[in-house]
Amino acid sequence: MSAVARRPDPVEFPDLEITRMRRRHLRKILNIEGRVYPRPWSASLFLSEMTQRNSRSYIVARSRGEVVGYAGMMFTGFEAHVTNIAVDPDFHGRKVGTRLLLTLVTEAIARGCETISLEVRVTNNVAQTMYGKFGFHVVGLRKGYYIETHEDALVMEVPDAASTGYRMRMQAIRAELDDIDEERRQ
Repeated sequence: MSAVARRPDPVEFPDLEITRMRRRHLRKILNIEGRVYPRPWSASLFLSEMTQRNSRSYIVARSRGEVVGYAGMMFTGFEAHVTNIAVDPDFHGRKVGTRLLLTLVTEAIARGCETISLEVRVTNNVAQTMYGKFGFHVVGLRKGYYIETHEDALVMEVPDAASTGYRMRMQAIRAELDDIDEERRQ
């Protein structure tokens, strides 16, 4: 799943903290969910996902203590699947989604996953571009996947997440984010 991104507002962006999703984050998560998805997840669905710690990972991005984005991943054997990723529209274009996805992918690699997959709206070019930077390639199409809009989803996958080349790709993304952080501090 993915939300549609827009251009960033020209305001200062403080350091971001990525932490495990907790029940106390749900009010803000549901607010973001309602702003970016036509058919948002419920609090009970998030709670159910968060209790499955052996097979799920849910994280939030916080700025000045406020949740500005969140993401989740499901693990089955040697495969990982991004279940959702969303960023507060006021924070789009500031690499929040990139940081969230990098954190999830890093965990997937640490858990020994060889393949990582996700679905994305066929119209969400911004998200598709970000996923492409992470090495995701289109491997299929799910017709009418997004029930609320009857929109199709692209199935994207990284088939070689355990490879040295893929780890080097993640290292390059991390270095790019570090450079951005350094520039902001100056």
